[in-house]
Amino acid sequence: MNKVYDTVVLGGGPAGLAAAVEAKKAGAQDVLILERDRELGGILNQCIHNGFGLHTFNEQLTGPEYAERFIDMVKDLNIPYELDTMVLDLEDKGEVKRIHTINEEDGYNIIDTKSVILTMGCRERTSGAIGIPGYRPAGIFTAGTAQRYINMEGYMAGKKVVILGSGDIGLIMARRMTLEGAEVEAVCEIMPYSNGLTRNIVQCLDDYDIPLKLSHTITFIHGKDRIEGVTIQKVDEKLQPIAGTEEYIPCDTLLLSVGLIPENEISRKAGVEIDKRTNGPVVSELRETSIPGVFAAGNVVQVHDLVDFVSEEAGLAGKGAAKFIQNNLSDNISFTTETDNNLSYVIPQEIALDNVEDAVTFYMRVRNVAENKVINAYFGDKKIATKRGRKFVPAEMINFKIPKSKLEGYEGKLRFVLEDK
Repeated sequence: MNKVYDTVVLGGGPAGLAAAVEAKKAGAQDVLILERDRELGGILNQCIHNGFGLHTFNEQLTGPEYAERFIDMVKDLNIPYELDTMVLDLEDKGEVKRIHTINEEDGYNIIDTKSVILTMGCRERTSGAIGIPGYRPAGIFTAGTAQRYINMEGYMAGKKVVILGSGDIGLIMARRMTLEGAEVEAVCEIMPYSNGLTRNIVQCLDDYDIPLKLSHTITFIHGKDRIEGVTIQKVDEKLQPIAGTEEYIPCDTLLLSVGLIPENEISRKAGVEIDKRTNGPVVSELRETSIPGVFAAGNVVQVHDLVDFVSEEAGLAGKGAAKFIQNNLSDNISFTTETDNNLSYVIPQEIALDNVEDAVTFYMRVRNVAENKVINAYFGDKKIATKRGRKFVPAEMINFKIPKSKLEGYEGKLRFVLEDK
């Protein structure tokens, strides 16, 4: 008879490592991590800049250093892991979840487990996904791919660079390419505000005099064999190109930092309910999905700004999985959550207060830049909590922590509303 694990974690990046560690600490005995890459750490391995760990370890670490902290915890807890292993399918067999995998050493394999934690992360949108007119020459990369080439593989992506999109990886790569001797001609952003953290705009663009062209997009890619240049244009309030604002920029490289998509092909195939707003699973306070015993955390649920918050969320999923296998996880949903039209989403979508110790942290984003505003939480007409901030921007995820004591005694929907101060 095949061994049945307590918990199997799909993905060995920052979320998977933190989830496995917390599950083990919370009482799951047999925990296994499955990772498709050749080493643990995920995206952190190529993020050689610092700025990680301020919330988790109270110090600034590089991505590999941050990953190493959790890898050491995994090893100290004797949590096994399989590398170069691709997960093909996940089946809900009731009390057992069945995982189909393949790797070079074992070939095709089936793994049974009592619970699963989905931590597959996310992928970058490509030029095909956004449909830029023109040719498809060499020299077009997603920002993350270029980051991996330079920081891990030792290959320089190009010498004269234009970046489309001001996501954090794009901003960081503007600085990285400059430090390696390339000329970054411009970072173009279709929105009237940047989609990256303010600190990255300052440290990666302003400090290196790299222009950020807001309300601009690329409308044509020139070159057949290798990219030769791009045409950029200003856009109006409806994000449509404005005639007469065309500008040609010569370049041999185009980096795309135009958004991330949670990796949920396995989740969808397994029957996990997906929130159309986040493209991630609908989850509870301990990150259980619509399938009992299947949990999710990290960028597979929502695209995070900081890896510290990925680890924090993954810890909840690890605790949830441990509670589930010990039959200590309540499925008595106390209330659900919703937002007004000024907020793009809220996570978690369901709350079972029986599983909450002290408080629930709700994650959300505004749709547009909001100044002199507050976010209020209501049960019906009753306001129970307020989140204040100098300025809310779409690029920075909002953490709204509400004590359990303020949530008790209510049912129905907890509604989050962006309002004037």
